[in-house]
Amino acid sequence: MQPDTRNDDPASDDWWDVVGPLPELPSPGERWTARRKAAVVEAVRGGWMPIEEACQLYNISVDEFLAWERDIDRNGVPGLRSTRYQIYRDTDIPR
Repeated sequence: MQPDTRNDDPASDDWWDVVGPLPELPSPGERWTARRKAAVVEAVRGGWMPIEEACQLYNISVDEFLAWERDIDRNGVPGLRSTRYQIYRDTDIPR
């Protein structure tokens, strides 16, 4: 019979494989770039910080954060660029 090599101690689980690495978060007060916005969204989606904490830390509204999530879902990280906002924005007026 083989010895039981399984470790039942939950504290020794490899948490890195479970939740993944912590994204590199921007410092509060830094200028927003598309990558910095994406890092904050990734941290909230990955469970590293609650949305309320992220909004308070970075002084953004929940609506602004949700807009970042929507833009990432629709257009990826380039959709977060403020200079290209008109290209990605949904409009009701046909051009």
